[in-house]
Amino acid sequence: MDTVDAGPSRAGGCDTGPPAGAPSPSRYESQKRRDWNTFLQYLRNHKPPLVLTRCSGAHVIEFLRYLDQFGKTKVHLPGCAFYGHPSPPAPCACPLRQAWGSLDALIGRLRAAYEESGGSPETNPFAARAVRIFLRDVRESQAKARGIPYEKKKRRRAPTTSGQVHGGGESSSSAGLSGDSSGSGAGEGSAFPLWGSYIS
Repeated sequence: MDTVDAGPSRAGGCDTGPPAGAPSPSRYESQKRRDWNTFLQYLRNHKPPLVLTRCSGAHVIEFLRYLDQFGKTKVHLPGCAFYGHPSPPAPCACPLRQAWGSLDALIGRLRAAYEESGGSPETNPFAARAVRIFLRDVRESQAKARGIPYEKKKRRRAPTTSGQVHGGGESSSSAGLSGDSSGSGAGEGSAFPLWGSYIS
């Protein structure tokens, strides 16, 4: 897979701000637009170039694998001495990857953007069974390698006092889904550091 040309995404001129007088988009909507533009640019720079109408779940998986080079989550390999350790005592040469939660949130945004752009739910490549299987495999492999401490996140948000209203449950839940062990705060507004300005 050839690398994508280093330059900010300008797909379809969608990077312009909202019209004068219109409310500014939410963080989620802004991130969704950036993700969509990033994917369209990836298709244009693909060798050979791809068109959206011919994009399949296999191309989406290829895109997710491409994003791993920008990952910040250490995922230990089975042969590593620290494989399975939640808090390794020393650095190792294992690769950095995109956290499962970041990929899962990204696919959710791209799935919505595809249909908002006129795509049919029946032909949505981001909803393909192969993509769901790929994400499940990534989650399981990262959990085994302790690339993302899922259990720690679950324990941290579980305790509540009897008289306390759990008002932050929704936000902590979404943070748990998209947690990157790098501490980069990859939630619904997470960004992949792709092309220069594409950094949150």
